[in-house]
Amino acid sequence: MGGATRVVVLADTHIRRGSSRRLPDPAYAELESADVVLHAGDVLVADLLDELEGFAPVFAVLGNNDSELVGRLPEARVVDVGGLSVGMVHDPGPRAGREARLRRRFPDAGVVVFGHTHAPVDGPGLEGQWLMNPGSPTERPAQPRHTVGSLEVRAGRLVGHGIVTVGP
Repeated sequence: MGGATRVVVLADTHIRRGSSRRLPDPAYAELESADVVLHAGDVLVADLLDELEGFAPVFAVLGNNDSELVGRLPEARVVDVGGLSVGMVHDPGPRAGREARLRRRFPDAGVVVFGHTHAPVDGPGLEGQWLMNPGSPTERPAQPRHTVGSLEVRAGRLVGHGIVTVGP
């Protein structure tokens, strides 16, 4: 009774209008089984949000390169995912003090999703909060692989999580 909610987490997709860039096929495979999609900014074009909506409900925040989406996306938000409070922001600020800063910004969130750095993070924050940066499925400066994130929520609790490699 009460199945799990499968969440695909994206950030820093950087798909520009008129570009031939698209998400890698393994990212689409992940999206096929999504109940919810979270995008932590740098979407760039509304067309990608519309495409993602074809897989599952999408919640996204504004990234520093999302000038086309100003007014459509908030800079930060808190969403309920299967009874779990999830905070979202694009830029988490400098590495030093990040956990405390995110805890202060989203004091009631069990999970905080962020992007901007293109560096995957899947680990504990402070006071039981979980931090997730999915990396980027399309750009990997200083990262060995293109990645997305995965969360599994059951009855308001995070029961699964991971970084999924979707390309070289």
